[in-house]
Amino acid sequence: MHYYTDVLKKYAVFSGRARRQEFWMFVLFNIPVAIVLMVVDFALSTYPLFTGLYLAATFVPNLAVTVRRLHDTGKSGWWYFISFVPFIGGIWLLVLMASEGDANPNQYGPSPKAVQA
Repeated sequence: MHYYTDVLKKYAVFSGRARRQEFWMFVLFNIPVAIVLMVVDFALSTYPLFTGLYLAATFVPNLAVTVRRLHDTGKSGWWYFISFVPFIGGIWLLVLMASEGDANPNQYGPSPKAVQA
């Protein structure tokens, strides 16, 4: 829960860098919540009301943490749009999200590992 609230504190912060742990903990929290909301929506015959509201509410923080994660790998936030390339785009973005960040400071700031260590 700690990483989820850290991302929400940086709700629309697109500058700086995000560690892999920050990104993946946010994603791993969102997936079960979305699944539970889908089940609730189907049970209440309201699909996609609650799921859609949750996904809309978390869209900006999700985009912001993704951009900061790309910055950690030395890539521009514009690389997010690679996910729209059919077949390979989503896989390539997944590889970028799982890649080790730059250990040294880059154009987007100091390494988040060095700052937290």
